Amino acid sequence: MKLKLLGSLFVLLAVAVFQLQAAEEAKAAPAEAAPSAVKAALMAVIEKVQAKAQAGQVTEAALADELKALDALLAAHKTEKTDDVAQVLVMKSVIYLELIGDTDKAAGFFKQLKAEFPESAQAKDVDEVLKMIEIQQAAARAQEALKVGAVFPDFAEKDLAGNPLSVGKFKGSVVLVDFWATWCGPCVEDMPQVIALYEKYHARGLEIIGVSLDKDEAALKAFIEKNKMTWPQFFDGKFWENKLAGQYGVTSIPFTVLINGDGKIVGTNLRGAKLDAALATLLGQ
Repeated sequence: MKLKLLGSLFVLLAVAVFQLQAAEEAKAAPAEAAPSAVKAALMAVIEKVQAKAQAGQVTEAALADELKALDALLAAHKTEKTDDVAQVLVMKSVIYLELIGDTDKAAGFFKQLKAEFPESAQAKDVDEVLKMIEIQQAAARAQEALKVGAVFPDFAEKDLAGNPLSVGKFKGSVVLVDFWATWCGPCVEDMPQVIALYEKYHARGLEIIGVSLDKDEAALKAFIEKNKMTWPQFFDGKFWENKLAGQYGVTSIPFTVLINGDGKIVGTNLRGAKLDAALATLLGQ
């Protein structure tokens, strides 16, 4: 399950609201009335972008024609500070954010939106969107430290029982750091297999450190006891603001980091058969 980044929500709302408004206006308007020139042109571009996205054509080069069309639309209506024109800049921003994946350019266009269309309906959420972009960028930087072959950047915390907790505590063992939560459906679905793998490989040198993104400590402890999960857990009750989730750029769970006996990362986000195979390689069948 993913962190509900406001950027993604903003994208969906931007398109959905725009299309809904256009549909409602079409119903309410006289039969001879037509959408504004800006709306009609923007809808045409949106349809082309959606078609390319469905075909997996989401690079800046692949979307060059659509981006040029948006720029031309903005230039043609540069003196108009309306919501319709602001929506053109919104779509350019979200194309970079959600499709191309260039958060720096996306942030720049959102700032432009705020500066050039401060009274628009779209500008009111820009500050929150920019904050979430910053979170995305920080997460991406943190994930860079989790490359296969790199030494795991350790932590020093306390587990649920108040005991010292770190990967280094299990030096020489294979360690699986498992980010999860009891409210996460895929995590709960995977847990029986995680338990089975622990039982299979623990005697050969596997240790697990759980990092729970739960908010309710009692519910977490009840789940752990019911499922006989004997490995240590880090818990701070902060949900998506969990300290270790933030430290390692985790924005989607379940998420795992597999670390060998030398403290080096051998895999991330391994689950199911892939995790079993990796453990078999490290610890033997």
